[in-house]
Amino acid sequence: MFDRIMGKYFVDSGRLQQSQLSQVYQIQESNRARLGVIAVAEKLLTVVQAEEINALQATMDKRFGDIAIERGYLNQAQVDRLLLLQGNEFLTFTQAIVDRGFMSLEEVDNAISSYQSEKGLSDEQMNALKSGDMEKIIPIFVDSQDEEYRHLFTYGIKNFYRLVDVHVTIDNSKAGHTIQDECVGYQQFNGDLHATVAILGKDADIQKVAKSYTKEEFIETREDALDAMCELINCINGLYATDKSKQGKRIDLEPPVFISKFAEVSGEDLHIMPVHSSDSTIYLVISMRDDVSVK
Repeated sequence: MFDRIMGKYFVDSGRLQQSQLSQVYQIQESNRARLGVIAVAEKLLTVVQAEEINALQATMDKRFGDIAIERGYLNQAQVDRLLLLQGNEFLTFTQAIVDRGFMSLEEVDNAISSYQSEKGLSDEQMNALKSGDMEKIIPIFVDSQDEEYRHLFTYGIKNFYRLVDVHVTIDNSKAGHTIQDECVGYQQFNGDLHATVAILGKDADIQKVAKSYTKEEFIETREDALDAMCELINCINGLYATDKSKQGKRIDLEPPVFISKFAEVSGEDLHIMPVHSSDSTIYLVISMRDDVSVK
């Protein structure tokens, strides 16, 4: 994620041209593969085993390597080796910039320092960003100190990363009372915890994200796209509810709902996070209160 965040920052600050950044990402993509692909190529997993783990990731809040170990397909040493072969995204990004001569290593380092200063980030937070550890990265962008907001946003973005786009990026969430857009999919839950989780966006952007999620070339209608977003929201909340049940908390999920015309989400404590996937932007909205209205 940090490679995409910094790529946007380099372009916005005039350090790179968009065409140069596109070249960098192409180089990076050619040198990086998913862990399952590497495991199959190294003959550590069969194709069937890799596909099984990929499917399980849609229902379990765990990394590919962790599931492979639990299933008895790999040991920790093998997972560590695969991660080493895969490489760190930010390091491969930096290497591609330097190798193409677009920026020197010193210029990259100075730009990173400028980013850290402008965003007011600590060294610990910067190390988390560079590491690629989503559990540590996502809370940096959540404006609330409430742990439940942090947990639910983490479940949300991790599932975008795993199921929609490994190059998803996010901006800082902001508190508000209302947000409007062309369409919305949402789900509410009750019990020991109350919440509303919604995805809003322009019709065209929702459709692009839906195609990435469903892996379907054609999403025929706005309703099809929103139905896919509701399925994604249900997945996010289902994993969250399962985790909370292990802590003795009861959560009752209501059926997800979509509105395929101009919609508004309002409440006293909405937290709104922009989510960027390819050339589309949608909004993940979370409220842990029971006073949210969607119409």
